[in-house]
Formats: sequence, C-alpha cells, structure tokens
Amino acid sequence: MSLAFYFDHHVPRAAAIGLRFRSVDVLTAYEDGSNRWGDREILDRATHLNRVLVTQDDDFLVEAATRIRKGIPFSGVIFAPQTRVSVGKLVSNLELVAGAVSQEEIENNVLYLPL
Repeated sequence: MSLAFYFDHHVPRAAAIGLRFRSVDVLTAYEDGSNRWGDREILDRATHLNRVLVTQDDDFLVEAATRIRKGIPFSGVIFAPQTRVSVGKLVSNLELVAGAVSQEEIENNVLYLPL
C-alpha cells in the first residue's frame, strides 16, 4: 500500500493535482480546513489521519525535531525547500516515495527532497 500525503498550505496546489493524476492519495490543508492552523496542530492532524505531512516550511523541521527528542509520535514529514525543488521534481519525487517507502519506515522521521 502506498503512502497517503497531507500537504500543508505552503505546497503548491499544482503538486497535489499532478500526484492525483498519478493515482497518489493527497489531502491538502485547504481541503481539510486546517490551512490557518498552527504547525503543531497541522502535524497532529496529519498524524491523526495517518498521512505523511509534506511541507516547504522549515518551521516543521523544528516541530519534528522536538517530537523526535521528546518521543512524541508523528506520521512523518517530507520537506522540500521551495528554492531547490520545482513542482515537476516534487511530483516525481513524491510519487517515487509513495510507492517505495512504507508508513513504518517514515513514522517519526523527516525525509528531505529532492532525492
């Protein structure tokens, strides 16, 4: 089974559309109504839904590091810096990750893109 993603509001909508054309399960914070929530709440929401958070906001790296240090479980974070990853590269990298990485492998971890 492939990973399901939760996009925060920093990830371009075009990436969600591109992944959906490739049959990858994506839910965005806008669609879920959490786009105005704080980082902690958004990561909690993704975890509650058993989805890996995809972000281009480096504040989530701090939140993930805090959780790792304190032993607070989370469903995983994929970070792609805006200046280093085009939408096309983001889509192709996320499609690869969705099919090659298990939920157990990414839980409580951060994966950095591009691959």
